[in-house]
Amino acid sequence: MRYLVTAEEMRRYDANTIEKIGIPGMVLMERAALAARDAVLEMLRGRAFPRVLILAGMGNNGGDGLALARLLDECKVPVTVWSVGNEDKATAQWNKQRHILEHSGIEFVSEPPREQYDVLVDALFGVGLSRNVEGDFARAIERFNRLDGRKLALDVPSGICSDTGRALGQAVKADETVTFAFCKRGLVLYPGSLYAGKIRVADIGITPKSFLGEIPGMFCLEGAEDLCGRIPARAKEGNKGTFGKVLLIAGSPGMAGAAVLAAKAAYRAGAGMVKVLTDNGSREILQQTVPEVLYGSYKDLEESLPWADVVAVGPGLGKSGEACRVLERVIAGSSLPLIIDADGLNLLAASPEMRKDLADRNGETILTPHVGELARLTGILPAQLKAGLWEHGVSLAEELHAVVVAKDARSFVCAPMEPVCVNLLGNSGMATAGSGDVLTGVLAGLWAQDTGSSGFDTACLGVHIHAAAGDLAAEEQGEYGCMAKDIADAVGKVIHKAFGYTGGTKGRQDTETGK
Repeated sequence: MRYLVTAEEMRRYDANTIEKIGIPGMVLMERAALAARDAVLEMLRGRAFPRVLILAGMGNNGGDGLALARLLDECKVPVTVWSVGNEDKATAQWNKQRHILEHSGIEFVSEPPREQYDVLVDALFGVGLSRNVEGDFARAIERFNRLDGRKLALDVPSGICSDTGRALGQAVKADETVTFAFCKRGLVLYPGSLYAGKIRVADIGITPKSFLGEIPGMFCLEGAEDLCGRIPARAKEGNKGTFGKVLLIAGSPGMAGAAVLAAKAAYRAGAGMVKVLTDNGSREILQQTVPEVLYGSYKDLEESLPWADVVAVGPGLGKSGEACRVLERVIAGSSLPLIIDADGLNLLAASPEMRKDLADRNGETILTPHVGELARLTGILPAQLKAGLWEHGVSLAEELHAVVVAKDARSFVCAPMEPVCVNLLGNSGMATAGSGDVLTGVLAGLWAQDTGSSGFDTACLGVHIHAAAGDLAAEEQGEYGCMAKDIADAVGKVIHKAFGYTGGTKGRQDTETGK
């Protein structure tokens, strides 16, 4: 798990480290400069006569740049500092670094004397920028971007909001960013991630001990280690009932494919049994494409609910009166773990009574709206939602007492009293019809195997696996050719790899011994 921090959180952790833990600010700055030096030297590898330009502002980010200039000079790397701003307004740490450099012979300029450098370092603003870049600063960034050479940003590319990733007028377009202590949200959210390039997170001495009980409000999952510790273990003596029973209410005339994709994904995620309640036409298609499913009609709902471990409603469901009554019955009359997607969300958005019943129900619920569906649920225009998708997801989660997976190019798992989990995997190939149906199936399959898991933990895990499957499908088919069925088929492979299988010759790692 990796924390993603805001500017305010970073300031608080920095202050805790200096004032309460006792590490001096100049020590932190020196360690930041050392990490930046290593990044620059790596970028310069193989250059016979390297030249480095550092664009430095008057804040502590500029101070990091001045310290970096000194360290590069000690490594015999020719370096020029291009300072922008009023030195009368420089921070105390910037002035200390400037004083150290007085006898170094490092050149300070107000305009870059050359048009080409091997590496250009952006140390203009750092975190905390909240207004549009204007005047001399905007002109400096524009010139910086035009200069030839690889570009490295310190902490956050100047001109990018470190909290939201929004470009505040002119912004540095970096090849790499070395960020200090913790990754900043704006580096991974769009469009900031398009400006950050490759991200390095450098340890400078500010650690989770500096939280002092106040953990960051956002995190992401990373790698097989995060998956393996969360995926339900398979009992060797288990049977199809042991591994969970999913009741999927999906499909309608002309929309059978949604039920097919969700059912297949639930099986690929490990569910032992999947029963689909659908229309007669969809049933025939299901029999041919996913013969493993059980099936029934809406009239079988009452006998099917006691059988199930998890209920998922919505993929391809349509918005008929009968579909609405089924959703009402599930919400008001069942305490089973519940997932609502697609048309289920549209029906919910149109019914204040169902919203109230959902908020009051005795059971956990996961909602999976994309931006359009979230707009219908909240009454907020899509453009406004996208500016702070996680914030609106949290508000809806609090209102409906549910977990909300707010889906977009970056998807956010939001729940009352929980930090937000943002998914950083996935690709443009997943922007294809049926991808959301696959996610519903993945969530249902995982939750059915471990109904003791919270909806929040299940959603975090399911969203990550779904995105990893999308990446694997794109690797095999290409982003242009990726289809939802490819994502569904890749789900099992992602889980397979997370548990350490190699070519089918090695069994799953023991969850206690790791062997």
